[in-house]
Amino acid sequence: MPVNVPDKLPAISELKKENIFVMTESRAKHQDIRPLRLLILNLMPLKIVTETDLIRMLSNTPLQVELDLLHMSTHTSKNTPREHIEQFYLTFKDIYKNRYDGMIITGAPVEKLSFEEVTYWKELQEIMEWSTDHITSTLYLCWAAQAGLYHFFRIPKYSLPQKCFGIFPHRVLTKNIPLFRGFDDCFMMPHSRHTEIREADIRSVSTLNILAKSQEAGVGIISTKNGRQIFITGHPEYSKDTLKNEYERDKAANLPIQIPKNYFPNDDPTESPKVSWRAHASLLFSNWLNYYVYQETPYIWK
Repeated sequence: MPVNVPDKLPAISELKKENIFVMTESRAKHQDIRPLRLLILNLMPLKIVTETDLIRMLSNTPLQVELDLLHMSTHTSKNTPREHIEQFYLTFKDIYKNRYDGMIITGAPVEKLSFEEVTYWKELQEIMEWSTDHITSTLYLCWAAQAGLYHFFRIPKYSLPQKCFGIFPHRVLTKNIPLFRGFDDCFMMPHSRHTEIREADIRSVSTLNILAKSQEAGVGIISTKNGRQIFITGHPEYSKDTLKNEYERDKAANLPIQIPKNYFPNDDPTESPKVSWRAHASLLFSNWLNYYVYQETPYIWK
């Protein structure tokens, strides 16, 4: 997919090295079509890395996509240059009058806090409420999935005795839906989290469906029955070295961290990680874009 991004976004050069087609603003202006408008609310600390990961996932269909990047006005990022934020990011007050075809809300390293303790919780709640009548379909990733399920359905999160960390097999529970077109019965997905949501709590809400789960990692993908909200408890967007970098960071900080499961060959951190999730991840994002965004969004928002 030609993803239309700002001309100088750092992700462009990195993705071109991977033979991924990214369309800059200047080239997109010469195409007389109505692109899909996507909003990415980036809550991750390393925002440039996350931008690159998500654009990679959004670059696999013939649809043209126009991206806006959003950050929280009530939080100052310490791990991304201020110049980058000022050049490429908007705040909610800049876009609240807009309508978008789709939105992605990323994870965030705040899961050990209660939701109400998160400094930008009220702002996030406002954005999530706004999304219900300004967005065709919203994809919630990792902590954002927990946050969305808590905000809309009061589903709690629970602390894990040990971090869920690695690449885990997931079984497709509902095969005859567009999100899983082209999927195998089992697919792999990265997880990196200290908390979980529980199946019994989700099944108590009649408007939610559990679409996929893992015997070890638990519930993997949940959706509202109308498909306008999809909650993914893992990180399908992660690149090859993301878990490796997290593992090495925590080891260097003397934090308790186990070797990520099903990731390094022979569980040897000196080996290059094995990528086992990217094909299904790419298909997941392209199915979402096609069937839940493109096929459902109006040509002209009223």
